[in-house]
Amino acid sequence: MNLINLEFLKNRRCELGITMQEMATHMGFKNASTYLKYETGEYKIKANHLPVLTTVLKCNIDELFFVKKISKTAI
Repeated sequence: MNLINLEFLKNRRCELGITMQEMATHMGFKNASTYLKYETGEYKIKANHLPVLTTVLKCNIDELFFVKKISKTAI
């Protein structure tokens, strides 16, 4: 189960006009195809990637994660 909101990653990157190659460079990858594998969920994003993502995408770390909504139950 991927807790990272990959749709947010892609949308935010596009919103800011950042190319996949630029993201790859920021994350220390040689090429855009490696970054693409992370953005599509083929590779899992690691904890050490989170600070880079929040800096480059200008967002809070909580925006990168899906929020699990818990419904209230009567006791």
